[in-house]
Amino acid sequence: MTPTILSHLKLLSPTTSTVPQSDSTLRLSLSPALNRRAVVDGAWWPRSRDAAAELPALVAAVDQQLDRPTLRVGLYQDAWDHIPRRVAARGRQVRVGWFRYSNPRVITLSFSNVDPIVLLVIPPDSASAPAETALTLAAQGTAGFTLNDILATAQPPATRPTARTSGEDSWENEGGQA
Repeated sequence: MTPTILSHLKLLSPTTSTVPQSDSTLRLSLSPALNRRAVVDGAWWPRSRDAAAELPALVAAVDQQLDRPTLRVGLYQDAWDHIPRRVAARGRQVRVGWFRYSNPRVITLSFSNVDPIVLLVIPPDSASAPAETALTLAAQGTAGFTLNDILATAQPPATRPTARTSGEDSWENEGGQA
């Protein structure tokens, strides 16, 4: 199974009007093997920092792709605007928890009787090519990577820090004296 990179939302039920409907592409990637060894289980590239506008479509897409209902969403409070207490989902309301002591670059979705999934949140104002690279990398399995590794890999080459080549430079960098 290959990672899902850009996912079109399908209407979950023709009779529910509270499920967010979208004909645009949701920028979401999920690893086909959700395992606890990876630092994240995928990535999400929202279009804005407005949680009330963005979360319903995310919940609907994750519910559909994983074939299980999302029960709770956890996010970093200061990274989002307009955070609702609950978001509408098919036949239910999903609780939204916001925290000040969590990682601002991730969002967690919890389910009944299975481990939660953790998604890297790619900043909405990111350029297309780097964001798509991060979406791909996050879905390929990130064991051994950090969130910074994923985001740094997604940066254009001109903005990446240059590696030091001299042994003396590396000695200086590690606290030694020239």
